[in-house]
Amino acid sequence: MARSLPMTTVHEVLAHNTATRSENAMHHDDVARRYGFRGGLVPGVDVYAYLTHPPAQRWGSAWLERGRMQGRFLKPVYDGEVVQVLAADGPGESLTLEVRDGAGDLCATGAASLPEQAAPPPDPGAWPLVGQPDPGDRPPAGPETLAAGTPLGLAPHRFSSAAADGYLREVRETLPLYADAGVAHPGWLLRDANAVLWKSVRMGPWIHVGSDAQHLGLVRDGDLVSCRATVTREWERKGHRFVELDVLHLAEDRPVARVTHTAIHTPRAG
Repeated sequence: MARSLPMTTVHEVLAHNTATRSENAMHHDDVARRYGFRGGLVPGVDVYAYLTHPPAQRWGSAWLERGRMQGRFLKPVYDGEVVQVLAADGPGESLTLEVRDGAGDLCATGAASLPEQAAPPPDPGAWPLVGQPDPGDRPPAGPETLAAGTPLGLAPHRFSSAAADGYLREVRETLPLYADAGVAHPGWLLRDANAVLWKSVRMGPWIHVGSDAQHLGLVRDGDLVSCRATVTREWERKGHRFVELDVLHLAEDRPVARVTHTAIHTPRAG
């Protein structure tokens, strides 16, 4: 068991695999086992959602408006496991975060902070505006289709606070903040960063490995939300092919988050 940092358990979660019927078969038990896992993986975007509980509890809506968050996924979390989300105070207004499974093994790390001043919103014009392809027209993921500089897009869709109640239950979120204020959870937005990838290219089983987010504003009930993204890197390491995206999240054409999103788009054959 890895040695724990001096942290305090802030949140305990009965993990839930929300993606057993998704296109990404890495969340299906039979496919995940062929890649050496015990079963289908709980999505990284949902483990990220678990990590957001302590900073949202600490700083409330101010963090959702201008906070920062980083998440790295090191070891699978499985459906039905009780995991602990731990937090320790860092310098200034910051938290160091971990997710550990029942055996005490480190599954994810994170860091969150609340800057005194909001980051200046980026110009959406810096991201090319491209449409989302029809599902059958998506090219296969690869070094050519995900070359650095490739623009990607996610079609506009509406955020509904009422419908988001189901999402909050899925990620075991217990804070009243989101329902009371009628605003989107950061993990809900991160699902869009995933979607801008898998709705743009055709992939087999794939793995989300990390995200860094700068919050820029709130997504409120009824907002029309969309994404623009640019591929910043595509590379091979230890037989895996990785991709990194620079994703701008918009609500009614207003920047609400900027995310560096990293995934293994083609895992090494088992």
